[in-house]
Amino acid sequence: MKNIPQISARTLKQRIDAGETPYILDVREPFEYQIANLGATLIPMNEIPLRINEIPRDRPIVVHCKAGVRSQRVAEFLAEAGYSQVENLSGGILAWSSEVDPKIPTY
Repeated sequence: MKNIPQISARTLKQRIDAGETPYILDVREPFEYQIANLGATLIPMNEIPLRINEIPRDRPIVVHCKAGVRSQRVAEFLAEAGYSQVENLSGGILAWSSEVDPKIPTY
């Protein structure tokens, strides 16, 4: 198991505001994405092994889910698959809603 760096919602927002363009990967299910999303690329967790070639290897990747558990597992999978710049959004979209953008619905 790889030790995956954790990034807070506030830190991610600061990086985006500073012009960084990480690949943000949402690993929730489509129905969750319809309720609330950050505009990230949606690849549900169970589809990651089949769709791994869609995930760029030349950009930093921030993986997120609802609370950070599924995304942690996907981040570990990607690290094992040789992705070198992978971070987990600590607290997931719930943290984004509470720390960055309260207009994002919680569920």
